[in-house]
Amino acid sequence: MNRIVPIIVYVSLLSLAFSCESSGNRRIFTDGNQEQLILDSSHNLPFTCIIDTPFCTDSSCSGIYRGVEFVSERYIDQLELNGTDVAHQYSNKMCEYVGNKLKQLYRDSLYSKVDFNKIRISTKGMNGDSNYVEYKIYIPFKRVPKNQAMTAFDHSGGWGHKPELKRRKHDLLFSSNKIVKNRRLWISKLFRTKEGLQEYWIQWQHTDFTK
Repeated sequence: MNRIVPIIVYVSLLSLAFSCESSGNRRIFTDGNQEQLILDSSHNLPFTCIIDTPFCTDSSCSGIYRGVEFVSERYIDQLELNGTDVAHQYSNKMCEYVGNKLKQLYRDSLYSKVDFNKIRISTKGMNGDSNYVEYKIYIPFKRVPKNQAMTAFDHSGGWGHKPELKRRKHDLLFSSNKIVKNRRLWISKLFRTKEGLQEYWIQWQHTDFTK
């Protein structure tokens, strides 16, 4: 009986662990600011995924992902990912937070848009031998007149390859929800890290917000 209880606890923890994802709000909190996941304990080297929940103020959003770059394909469905590049999917989380913050700023009459020129990204450890990376993102805002305010944000990126910008533009512009006002997108220059991440950042005026 004494041996059964630890086994039950261990199995329960494993079932909770598989919640590192690029969308939604399910997390495992190891403290007030972090989420942690053991992705694969079948190897002697457990894979770790630590996500600092993006932190937003009225002037910027920032955050850090620390952990494995890639997971096995068998985790894609289980973790609700859209590929094995789990580290890159932190960009999706950041875009979610930035988009929500832009909407909040608009509702608060603090009309803003992302300052593309001051975005900073880094990918320390990417393409290294350890399959461990620290992906940092800083996205600042700047105040603008109401008719120039942005209320939605996304990205088109490639973790070690060229982004599929044309496809992302098509998906946004021809969305069945018609989320892009006047079918106009503002797209950043191509950001590259020295290790190989490539990102276009995209902002627009959401159709739910009228000027």
